[in-house]
Amino acid sequence: MEKITSTLKKKLYKTEIRSSSGNILISDEPESVGGKNLGFSPTQLLASSLAACTSATLRMYADRKGWDLEEVKLEVSLEVNREDNKTEIHRKIELIGNLDQSQRDRMLAIANACPVHKILSGTIAIKTDLKEN
Repeated sequence: MEKITSTLKKKLYKTEIRSSSGNILISDEPESVGGKNLGFSPTQLLASSLAACTSATLRMYADRKGWDLEEVKLEVSLEVNREDNKTEIHRKIELIGNLDQSQRDRMLAIANACPVHKILSGTIAIKTDLKEN
């Protein structure tokens, strides 16, 4: 299981996030809610996960098939409806290269099978424990 740690000190809402493999990134809130906009917001990180996973999955599949895919461009946006407790994720994929319609259709199916897509469209349970000092 991948382990991610985060640390938030006194500087409003700047959060340092580390992966177990040593990668580091900064998350922050927009200025409109008291942050300094020093990094991706948590919601942007969630959308980024889907975009990155979809892109990599499509690249791997096209490479394995030997298809002429030059570039994958994605736009991901989230619409949160707090009143209905519902979130809609919109993903727009642009495939650049010499692909026929059947290949493009297959790439759409592959995009919908990327690991993060499967996680987000499945049942999610979040278990939280408060660590004792």
